[in-house]
Parts: sequence; C-alpha cells; structure tokens
Amino acid sequence: MKNITDIAAAAREEFDKLTKIRDNALLQSRQLTRYAAHCIRAIHRNEYELADQILEDANNLVIEIKKDLAQYPQLYFAGYTQDAMKEYAEACITSALIRNQSLPAPDQLGLEYATYLKGLAETIGELRRRILDILRKGYSDEAERLLDCMDEIYTILVTIDYPDAITNGLRRQTDLVRGILERTRGDLTMSLREQELQDSIRSYIERLPKN
Repeated sequence: MKNITDIAAAAREEFDKLTKIRDNALLQSRQLTRYAAHCIRAIHRNEYELADQILEDANNLVIEIKKDLAQYPQLYFAGYTQDAMKEYAEACITSALIRNQSLPAPDQLGLEYATYLKGLAETIGELRRRILDILRKGYSDEAERLLDCMDEIYTILVTIDYPDAITNGLRRQTDLVRGILERTRGDLTMSLREQELQDSIRSYIERLPKN
C-alpha cells in the first residue's frame, strides 16, 4: 500500500488530461454540428457557393478532430463525436443529391461506414423537405428524381442487416426511412394527380367554343 498515493496521483493526472481533451472534443463536435446545419440551410436556399465553403471548413474540422483524438479512441468513438460526424455526413450527402452529383464515399469524408450510413439515412428527411418545397409550385420531374434517390437509399439500407452493436443503431433509422419514403410517395402521387386534373380542365376549357 506504500505506492497507492503515487498511483492515485498518476490517475488524477491522466484524468485531468483526458478531461481537457474531452472538453475540446465537445467544443469541436458542437462546431461541426453547426457547420452541418448551416450547410443544409444554404443548400435549401440554393446558396451553393456558401454551402461549399461551409463544407470545406467542416472538412478541415473533421481532420483536426481525427488528429486530436488519434490516440484517444474512447473519445473519438464517443456518442457526441460520432453524432457530429454523422451530421457532417448528412450535410455532404444532402448537398450531393440535391445538386445531382456523385455521392461522396466514406473514405473521402474520413468517416467510418456505420457513421456514414446513419448520415445517409438521415438525408431522407432533407430530401423530403426539398420535394415538398418543389411540390408547392406544382409537380415536376425533379421531385420524381429525388424520390427515386430516397427509394434507392432505402433499398440499400435494408440490405445492411447487422447487429446494432456493429451498425450503431442503423436498423431503427432504416425503419424511420421507410415511413418517410411512403409518406413522400403519397404526397408526390397526389400532386401528380392534381396536376393531371388541372391539365384536363384547362384542355377542356380551351376546346370550348368561343362566343
């Protein structure tokens, strides 16, 4: 028991260091989440140059986080850090899909597959939002394209059938994706029927004899 005081002192020193690193990681994670939110807002406003600048800043922050936590996997894989990374993935994927660009791969973003796929699943909500914005102005092929993207994402996600310990809860998000997809499909179908009805009425009126 003579060395227990030394052990306790060493433990406190280590915990003090980890606490400082954790506090900084929390700040970085919050900033990354803000970047993601601002990027998505810019995308929905068609402010693409601003969105690209935000994503560049977010990417630099991701690199910084990974570097700072390289020796502390318990902090890197903590919930708050991976949640922020998931938000970053969602922003990057949303930007690509809405602009009809190729999807960024997980390794391009510096993300683990589980985190990337959870971000992909959450993109569904943003695509629905975009589609509803389009439908307010009437049915369009662009809304149909985005619905096809949603359908393809769901089709892929249901094949990732692994335990939650591996995918970090992806199955539950996939179930939510299905509900959002079906509601959006119904909204799009209704919009198409309304557009067809309006076109029919307009065509009928045009065929009426002029007095």
